[in-house]
Amino acid sequence: MTFLETILEEILRIFKRDGIEANTQEDIIKRLDIRHSTFQELFSSKADMVLKVVRFDIKEQERQQARLLANAQDPVEEVMLLLQDGIKNIQQTNPQYVLDLQQHYEEVWLMCLEYLNSNSYHLISEIINRGILQGLFRKDINIELVTRIILAQLNMMLNPQVFPPEKYNLSEVYRSIFLYYLRGICTEPGGKLAEAFFAKHNL
Repeated sequence: MTFLETILEEILRIFKRDGIEANTQEDIIKRLDIRHSTFQELFSSKADMVLKVVRFDIKEQERQQARLLANAQDPVEEVMLLLQDGIKNIQQTNPQYVLDLQQHYEEVWLMCLEYLNSNSYHLISEIINRGILQGLFRKDINIELVTRIILAQLNMMLNPQVFPPEKYNLSEVYRSIFLYYLRGICTEPGGKLAEAFFAKHNL
């Protein structure tokens, strides 16, 4: 990992714990224990820092997804692992981080949405297509609609206004939404794999 990547990783950790605006640029420099001149060599402004941190986060998520998919046994497990990882990331992130992006760094937030809508959509649709070819997902499903529904369900379950975390167990919500939905688009062999995944991970 390069010096810049090490710095970006630490700033990302701070952002996900505290939010972005909770710390001034001066606070971040002190936390990083680097010189002002070093910071200025790396970032032209706080907005530039936020942009580079988010780009770094996206690259790290892509690497994590690649590792997950490499260890998956079948397309059903691939979808479940990706969804599970997405939920884990949200649970480990202060909601203020996302709110700060939306309110203070609109261009960066739009970049995040574009990434989610393009990368996640294409990744899941490709997995579902392979699952159909392998006889794990039904042949009569509309891949585009199914993919968008899965992404919409993920966004819905992560919305604290719909499922307040103090009232609902996220694992139970996850099971209620995705086990039953995936069983509906799976063939009999695919449905058994989905149930086995939930049993294996104690969900």
